[in-house]
Amino acid sequence: MIPYHIPPAQQQALLALGAALRARQYQFSTVTPLTQARVLARPHAPQAATLRDVFGWNRPFTAAAIDAELLACMRAAGVLETSDGLLRSTLRMSTLAGEWLFHSAYPTSQADAVFFGPDTCRFVRAMEQTAGPQPVQRIVDIGCGSGAAAITLARRFPHAEVIAADINERAVAMADLNIRLAGLPNARSCYSNLLHHLDGKFDLIVANPPYLLDPAERAYRHGGGALGAGLSLQIVQAAIARLSAGGALWLYTGVAMTGGEDPFLRQAAALLDQAGLRWTYEEIDPDVFGEELETPAYAGADRIAAVWLVATRDI
Repeated sequence: MIPYHIPPAQQQALLALGAALRARQYQFSTVTPLTQARVLARPHAPQAATLRDVFGWNRPFTAAAIDAELLACMRAAGVLETSDGLLRSTLRMSTLAGEWLFHSAYPTSQADAVFFGPDTCRFVRAMEQTAGPQPVQRIVDIGCGSGAAAITLARRFPHAEVIAADINERAVAMADLNIRLAGLPNARSCYSNLLHHLDGKFDLIVANPPYLLDPAERAYRHGGGALGAGLSLQIVQAAIARLSAGGALWLYTGVAMTGGEDPFLRQAAALLDQAGLRWTYEEIDPDVFGEELETPAYAGADRIAAVWLVATRDI
């Protein structure tokens, strides 16, 4: 695969676009793809499109619908496409925890799409409510996507080195863009398959990995293994090997419950107990992505739950 790269001139134009949206106090909470589709099915007047229509709902619009400065930024950034005389943005922007974050356009059908949605929100909220290890000097976000988690942690721990790592080159570039937009000198993005391309130990390892079985095996969605838990278990194993003394793993993932049991918890607990780590585990949401139960891969599942695992290595 050819590495995805945003040329410097385009990056500067995107940063100008992000700053312009921030100055206009743009706000948008991204919803699930199903909710997005339902909203987009409603009648829409392209000539009356708002900023939320353009950059959030990703609706088509006319050039007269937004101001000239924004339109010029979009043209310079190369994020405009034209169809049937109407314009459409090839990037979306969401707001979360005081940040403005670029991510892929709807629908996220590309193999290297950079996804952002309610899982991102739940992940960031769970991090905000969890006490961090002390001291924290080095942090990595595995599978960083848009960089939302890395940015949140870079603000919370301003003296720590924060690495946003992803196997998806487009996500690495998008996280770099969002880190620059946030103005955080202590954070950076890089390519890495789990932690294989990074050296040393970490005081805090966080991850919100893909946890579904996706027939197209898109990077942001496919977790592999049994019912999508494969990558989450690999992250647990990687953290066990690379956590520093007193370090912690924060893992937000989804689990396909079968027969009233949690197969991921059973396997993760065995790994953590064998390694001597202390851990806690809770269901954040008992029912997410319920539409997946209609697919053959989940014919035997009761539900898919969002869970929060915190594991700590003793000093």
